[in-house]
Amino acid sequence: MKAQWFNSVDQIGEAKWQAAIGETRYPFAQFAFHKALEQSKSIGDGTGWYPEYLLVMDDDDVPLAIAPTYLKTHSQGEFVFDWSWAEAYQRYGMDYFPKRIWAIPFSPVTGSRIFSRLDPKGDDVQFSHLYPALAELMTQANQDRGFSSWHLLFTKPEHAALFASNKDLLHRISCQFHWFNRDYQDMEHYFSHFSSRKRKAARKERDKVTKQGIHLTRTLGNDLTSAEIDFFYLCYQSTYAKRGQQGYLTREFFGQLAQDMGDQILLVQAFRDEEAIAASWCFFDDHSLYGRYWGCMEEVDCLHFEACYYQGIEFCLEKGLQHFDPGTQGEHKIARGFEPVFSHSIHYIAHEGFRANNVSSFSNKSKHNHTYYFFRKYLVYKKNSHRLS
Repeated sequence: MKAQWFNSVDQIGEAKWQAAIGETRYPFAQFAFHKALEQSKSIGDGTGWYPEYLLVMDDDDVPLAIAPTYLKTHSQGEFVFDWSWAEAYQRYGMDYFPKRIWAIPFSPVTGSRIFSRLDPKGDDVQFSHLYPALAELMTQANQDRGFSSWHLLFTKPEHAALFASNKDLLHRISCQFHWFNRDYQDMEHYFSHFSSRKRKAARKERDKVTKQGIHLTRTLGNDLTSAEIDFFYLCYQSTYAKRGQQGYLTREFFGQLAQDMGDQILLVQAFRDEEAIAASWCFFDDHSLYGRYWGCMEEVDCLHFEACYYQGIEFCLEKGLQHFDPGTQGEHKIARGFEPVFSHSIHYIAHEGFRANNVSSFSNKSKHNHTYYFFRKYLVYKKNSHRLS
């Protein structure tokens, strides 16, 4: 095998990109997703995100795999925070940026970070050697250009385990909350697996939204109008505006996705009478739903739970999807039937002194770490209970 760096999807081309990733419907592997990021100027000049895609080929130049990486000049939009490293570098008069991120921009979704036709599902151990092999190439590329670090974010646990023997790498574990389809027939069947108290609370939340005069719709990307995308984008920006920030993604990004990937996009909208007041944007494939972006123009009690969780679960049950990843954080998701799962990231710090001093402090597997302790406590609970908490 051999590998080559490209800083634009157009340099690779759609045919070669799709040939490299093979028969996968994973939305964040698709050429159209990455093309939309670039062409909409959500990444590139002025954004602090500069793509560098690593294309793996055989000796006959047949594409085998792609690993998307990004040179970063800040630490925003990553969801795995490394500000303490940046501050430490600054205190010692050193440059932490640029750094390399091996991840999906603005999407804290756990999954493969090498998209390969050799292993379309990302679970074949025969090809797992690609991860440490490409990591070595990234380390060398960073050294050649004097970059401080590379960071593999939200990788699968089995891929994170491939780096366990490399003492130069730091392994960070955090917690997310995902939903799994346990052969539920519909929402009532799903709620029947809750404890009595939790079942009443969940039903009450859904009823509360309806009693406030709110109804919701689910629309696939193929059927979205320009006005609906405009409204969603207003909601998306409003979420950031409440924190005095601006959303990372442009209106053109969402419009292009609806055009090129419409069969993998779900938009949930909430209406009071005929007036739209909130929206939630999701991706999906043949197995999973990925909840990504949400916003509202009017605060309504329990509407976030309905638009971002219950509507997604209902969609999964209707479509036979087995898994729902609604995004980062939120122990409150457990009350709605989501389960905690470990989230893994791997980090390489070029400076030996910083790397050595962070090995013990950065590892989140300590029994004193809140996330790890919480997860262990939950597993004990599940072992002794047949009902969802």
